[in-house]
Amino acid sequence: MSGCGHEQEHALTARSARENMPGEEEVARVSALFKAISEPARLKILFALRQGELCVGHIVEAVGGTQSAVSHQLRIMKAAGIVKARRDGQNVAYSLADSHVVAVLELACTHLHCKI
Repeated sequence: MSGCGHEQEHALTARSARENMPGEEEVARVSALFKAISEPARLKILFALRQGELCVGHIVEAVGGTQSAVSHQLRIMKAAGIVKARRDGQNVAYSLADSHVVAVLELACTHLHCKI
C-alpha cells in the first residue's frame, strides 16, 4: 500500500496475519472437511444425526432418497471423519463423530440469521 499514511501499521498487520495462518496442510484438511459437508444430501444427513444415532433405514426415512445413495454419502463422511459407524448385528448405526460437527452445523445456521 502506498499513500495512506499507515504503511508501517499495515505491514505489521499483514505480517501478523501471515504468522498466525495455519500451515498449508491444515488449510487443505479444513478445505476437505468443508467439501465433505457441502453437498446438500450430506448436510441433511448430518442434521438428522444431530438427533442421535440412526441406522441407514431411519436416515433414509428422515432425509429421503434411496438406501444406496444415503450409504454412499455416509461412506464419504465416514472417510472424512465426520460420522462414525457402529455395527449392531446386521445393521450399522451412524452418529456424528464428535460435538465439533454439531458446533459447525449450529454456527452455520446462526450465521444464516446474522444481521450485521
